[in-house]
Amino acid sequence: MFFRVSIIGFLQALTVFSAATASSLVQRDSSCNTPDNRACWTDGFDITTDWEKEVPYTGRTVHYTLVLEQGDIIGPDGVFKHDAMLFNGSFPGPTITADWGDYVNVTIINKLLYNGTSIHWHGLQMEDNNINDGVGGVTECPIPPNATKSYLFLAEQYGTTWYHSHYSAQYGNGVLGAIVFNGPASANYDVDLGTFPINDWYYESADQILAQVQAPGEHGGPTIPPPPDNILFNGTNVNPADITMGEYARVVLTPGLKYRLRLFNPSVNYAYTFSIVGHNFTVIATDLVPVNTTDPSTTVSSLFIAVGQRFDIIIQGKTEEEIASDGGNGNYWINATQPISGYCGNFYGKPAAILSYDFPDATDELPIVDGLVPEDLRCEDSTDFRPVVVRDVPPSEFSISEYNTLPVHLMNDKKQSKVFWTIDNVAINVSWEQPLLEYIREDITFWPYSENVLEIPPESEWSFWLIENKSKIPHPMHLHGHDFVIVGRSPAPDGPGLSDAMMPVRHFDPVLDTSSLNFTNPARRDVTMLPGNGWLIVAFQNENPGAWLFHCHIAWHVSMGLSVQFLERKNEIKEKMDLNLLVDNCAAWQSYIDTNPPYQPKNDSGV
Repeated sequence: MFFRVSIIGFLQALTVFSAATASSLVQRDSSCNTPDNRACWTDGFDITTDWEKEVPYTGRTVHYTLVLEQGDIIGPDGVFKHDAMLFNGSFPGPTITADWGDYVNVTIINKLLYNGTSIHWHGLQMEDNNINDGVGGVTECPIPPNATKSYLFLAEQYGTTWYHSHYSAQYGNGVLGAIVFNGPASANYDVDLGTFPINDWYYESADQILAQVQAPGEHGGPTIPPPPDNILFNGTNVNPADITMGEYARVVLTPGLKYRLRLFNPSVNYAYTFSIVGHNFTVIATDLVPVNTTDPSTTVSSLFIAVGQRFDIIIQGKTEEEIASDGGNGNYWINATQPISGYCGNFYGKPAAILSYDFPDATDELPIVDGLVPEDLRCEDSTDFRPVVVRDVPPSEFSISEYNTLPVHLMNDKKQSKVFWTIDNVAINVSWEQPLLEYIREDITFWPYSENVLEIPPESEWSFWLIENKSKIPHPMHLHGHDFVIVGRSPAPDGPGLSDAMMPVRHFDPVLDTSSLNFTNPARRDVTMLPGNGWLIVAFQNENPGAWLFHCHIAWHVSMGLSVQFLERKNEIKEKMDLNLLVDNCAAWQSYIDTNPPYQPKNDSGV
């Protein structure tokens, strides 16, 4: 039943981007989107259009079929990986591409041996379409083995994101891929190089690592997760122990042209500072939010990228004269540097890819200039980016109370001999057999405490949440169904390493901290960092009916319970979507677990 696949050849085909092979955006019928005018898209729609109010419906539906299979493989760095789970035999899985305003239909065929799956479309707001958000135990029952499920959604946003399993820590086995929805951009460029994921890679299965991390470690605290065995750039890298195995990913530019590169971090634990030796770059989108590039702060030399985050950047290619004056060989390291604290992952090496230039004097040698180590950003993502489409937050609606304060703790359950992360004093534990939307379908208004459901008052226009972290471990917090605005947070601590004494917790002080909050077009995205021993305030508009997770995107942490469910406009959910679509898949799931003793039961939060 297991298969052994060498995916090196497949990855080599994907590894090198060049001016010859990368796809510039093809000019569409009635489209004004050209290298000299990327802000325009089509008649009446451009970068200033508020997609929450207007979408250029195309009348098209694009179709994809993803087959999920399981087996032992020889990975891209030449090392055996146990129990990989891959879409269509590749890592990452196929890129789902559509235009702004298309409908997208994705059919998932689950050929795993003993596991269900649920596929989440990260960052897509799924307006009035919560039933397609793809979270087992929340919006659906898992898809059982040898079963099929189709997801249908509108490309109402545009930009770069990704899809992944939302079934325990399963995506750490390789169950993920990129999404590109073509649309306008806030800066011009010549060539779109496509997506460029950078992520941790483990030779053990995610299930094995999760079992280790759940067990109490020294002094009853959590077991520190093992470092990744490698860091992959666009699905490949050399083997850190033997660089003759595997290969570096290469991004190839033509001198003088401008390139768009779509970065995303699909790691389970590893965050990093991205940089390119000898190059600055301009950020044009954070997650799926276009940002105003007239602000000089959008041109940077390095960029902290948390787990789950995406950044679209523009790289201005050097001229041949500039390349010659650099004193190198026309090749430059692309680095993913770990903050020295070890708070947001740990990897003992210098993971890198290569940016090269295609011109007559070019060589294919390794870069010879290391460049400067980027600033240690202390696991803190920037909140300086300002969205093109303005969202001001009414200060008059802001208040903090016990109701909207969510403390984050570590808990050691000695009876179970497991460590849990709690938020609002609960470690979430969903039921795969009865997702929250099934309660709504059946008009059941009570559910287990362990579901960790927070119902948003229907009369509120904005929902504000203060998250206070009682641990020194920072967390990348991700919200489904919304972009949130980052109203404020405490600064990242200048702290010692993980082995040192606890730093004091910094609580939000309304008297001292309210003046630091930003209500005028704050940074907006769907993932941001909760500082260690600090606080974060986010807000979103209460206008999308459904059950939406808000969770840490470190796979180990959400599997250990660090999540809540926001239940939004509960009474409108059945009006906006057909919840009877849950029935057949839930019946298939129940039938599977009733008749298949080898089935692997849930031993974590389920999400």
